[in-house]
Amino acid sequence: MNTLELDRTDLEILRMMQGNARISNVELAKALNMAPSGMLERVRKLEQKKVIESYSTQINAEALGQKLLAFVSMRVLDGPDYQKTTALLTALPEVQEVHHIAGDDCYLVKVRTSDSASLMALMRNSFSQIPNLISTRTTIVLQTVKETRQLVIPEL
Repeated sequence: MNTLELDRTDLEILRMMQGNARISNVELAKALNMAPSGMLERVRKLEQKKVIESYSTQINAEALGQKLLAFVSMRVLDGPDYQKTTALLTALPEVQEVHHIAGDDCYLVKVRTSDSASLMALMRNSFSQIPNLISTRTTIVLQTVKETRQLVIPEL
């Protein structure tokens, strides 16, 4: 998506919605001096263009007992069959993110589990089923200082 396709009003809508996804169209319209019907149309267009991909709720992982956060670097001999590996990884509920990366490793995978024993079970029971897996290197997070999905919205 090219930011040139978005005008100042679109960017302000995105800024406000990123700060509060539950903001109503009426509140958006009032803040931007627009009619609610016009705001509804603008938001729908942003959704149709896939600028707004989805709406979600951010849940405290510790409240659900998912206290352990880890990043697993994986080296896999995929070749052209990398889609099978990505499908296997993305199907695992503990896996939050899968990044195909450049460098010595092939994937960087973010996982959340309840504890080190459940992380070990994930690695032994699930990751070990990935064909052509050569090696893994796991980094356990001791403290999260910042974690966000918010993007920098440019000024026009």
